[in-house]
Amino acid sequence: MTRSSFGNEMPAVFPDWSPYTELDSAARAYLRDPEIALDALAGVMRGSQVLGFTLERFVNEVNGVWQEVVVCDGTRLVLWHGEDLPPGDGPPGSMSSSLRVVALSAVTEVGCRRRLTRTGGGQVRVDSIDVYLLLSSLDETSAGPGLGAAEDGGPVIRHDALRFGKTLDDGGAGQIGRLEEFARLVSSLVGRPMI
Repeated sequence: MTRSSFGNEMPAVFPDWSPYTELDSAARAYLRDPEIALDALAGVMRGSQVLGFTLERFVNEVNGVWQEVVVCDGTRLVLWHGEDLPPGDGPPGSMSSSLRVVALSAVTEVGCRRRLTRTGGGQVRVDSIDVYLLLSSLDETSAGPGLGAAEDGGPVIRHDALRFGKTLDDGGAGQIGRLEEFARLVSSLVGRPMI
């Protein structure tokens, strides 16, 4: 068990959402605050078909629980993020809930790196996966020594990116497979004309 900053016991290992093919069921099985997430997403999705999704949740020793849902409906990515606020940033139990919508036309590159290991019997297995979606928008940058400045003193310009990862210890083989499935879905849609 891991203790959050609010003194609540939080399990270090969360239930597995990977067997659930429906977003509603997966969110209810995995997230601490599924109603908040699903309500926020419903306000944006408005009946759009969910083609794929991925979920993340972890306990941060400073802020408590951090949760994320990313949904692909074929033309955009809808991201919900919920995070407990640190002590002093609001009454105990306060959290932030935010939404971000990214058009798939803004995704310029999809990368997927799998770490493979061999078992004693010679079988190859995937023990972690890292996925990134590079966006056409620019990340926040700053200039000045030690603050993201280029060697010539000018600002460093970086493209915004969405990053996701799963390991055998953090999510297990099922969630690794589901994240890879999500990356393949987005990859199959990027660069296609949007109807």
